[in-house]
Amino acid sequence: MSGDLSVRDLGKHFTAAGGERVEVLSGVSFDLAAGQALAVTGPSGSGKSTLLHIIGTLDRPSAGSVAIGGSDPFSLSEPELARFRNRTVGFVFQDHHLLPQYSVLENVLLPTLAFPDGKGAEHEGRARELLDRVGLGHRLGHRPAELSGGERQRAAVARALLRRPALLLCDEPTGSLDRVSAAAVADLLIELHWAEGAVLVVVTHSLDLAARFPARRELVAGRLEAA
Repeated sequence: MSGDLSVRDLGKHFTAAGGERVEVLSGVSFDLAAGQALAVTGPSGSGKSTLLHIIGTLDRPSAGSVAIGGSDPFSLSEPELARFRNRTVGFVFQDHHLLPQYSVLENVLLPTLAFPDGKGAEHEGRARELLDRVGLGHRLGHRPAELSGGERQRAAVARALLRRPALLLCDEPTGSLDRVSAAAVADLLIELHWAEGAVLVVVTHSLDLAARFPARRELVAGRLEAA
């Protein structure tokens, strides 16, 4: 699936202990076409991860709308939404979330297990191609513990792209890496995003990472402002 991302007047609030209403996001709006990228910065607690989780359909907004490829994912039933997310959204987190008991190749193939489609050989070919592109073609049978931090994150990027998602979302993807590894992963994300034609949204504390993006915004008091 390919398409654009449109976020309109997005809001999110929680009710704290004692009944106090806490506004996390308020009136957030932006549009990204296929192939475009956005970096969102902001201090801890500013709502960056909440914004990413809503865009990725892991959480629901209190107000506003999200459209991916012209579709409203929140109009779907929960089973339909899970399938939509699996096919349409790729995630990269600060922690790579690789399963220690599986090989690198098996970890990259994990997104295909939730909704089998009888295309196992095709998916394995795609996984091997991506692992070659991220420089891990020689490490297919290794376990995560046998990889460096940067290698584990590169494997996570390959896994996120396996199903050719329309939307690639990254939450502090270089936050746990040293400077050299962080730069390599940042280069890889930008290169592969352009090659794959996905919409890329990265939330990060790293001004070095954000500076690599042509579009940058900052979350301030729940609102998205020019960085």
